[in-house]
Amino acid sequence: MDTRYVQSFVSVVESGSLAEAARRLDLTPAAIAARVRTLEEELGAILIKRVGRSVKATEAGLKVLERARSVLREVRDLRASASDDAPLGELRLGVSVSALTGIMPTVLARLYRRLPKLAVFVEPGTSNHLYHRVINGDLDAAFIVKPQFNLSKGYAWKLVAEEPLVVLAPPDTVSNDAHELMSTQPFIRYDRNVWGGRLADQYLRQHGIVPRERLEVDGLMGIACMVSEGLGVSLVPDWAPDWLDSRRVKRVPLPGRAPLRRMGIIWARHMPHSALAEAFVEEAGLALNLPADPIEGD
Repeated sequence: MDTRYVQSFVSVVESGSLAEAARRLDLTPAAIAARVRTLEEELGAILIKRVGRSVKATEAGLKVLERARSVLREVRDLRASASDDAPLGELRLGVSVSALTGIMPTVLARLYRRLPKLAVFVEPGTSNHLYHRVINGDLDAAFIVKPQFNLSKGYAWKLVAEEPLVVLAPPDTVSNDAHELMSTQPFIRYDRNVWGGRLADQYLRQHGIVPRERLEVDGLMGIACMVSEGLGVSLVPDWAPDWLDSRRVKRVPLPGRAPLRRMGIIWARHMPHSALAEAFVEEAGLALNLPADPIEGD
């Protein structure tokens, strides 16, 4: 059995789309569909089905999904372990999309200086999705927004950054009043289905601000690009100040004390790759000059 076909099946189920699975694997949708059909023929069962505009696992597909994921993890570990002097297995990281352009490159650079032959698998996604991937054992650690609830037993959390909410506005905007901008200008809303977007929505509600909503977008980089093109203003975490400045957007602070989006790392304490996850956490602290605060979940 070709594990590439297994990977295609898992990607289709996780993304809910042949097209999205094809994008993730750098293939065509037709190639993905052919791989899944071949796997179905080998297993003698239909694994996926169309439901409206999305693709979901059948009952048979759900039965084999976790074993398929385990096979892929074992294969990645096998490849990593085959390298001389390489750490045991592969570190599986989840990273929120905003962290990929902000904090993550600096942290990974330090980690590779310490463990130059380390194999790392990075899965981007929303904080909510990645949190459950860690809890389910699919990822060793994740760089996400802090959950608004207590961690499950056996998991730890390290605070990495606190990002205040700011209003992004086009560079030629005259007003520097954050509330006025959000009340009078077309508004690009940060998706309320993600944790950072919920924080922004809470602020608007608490201050009685009813924006002239134009768009709702899941993606801070996309929002910044739209603001720079003059499509409106937005309320988002100040996640990458240098990058934002390079995009020709004005950052307008909120009056008083702004709510903070707390970014950090969650990891399993007693899993096979816990030592690698803790090395990652340690290097994150050194790279970002973090204080030696106690780790939640210790």
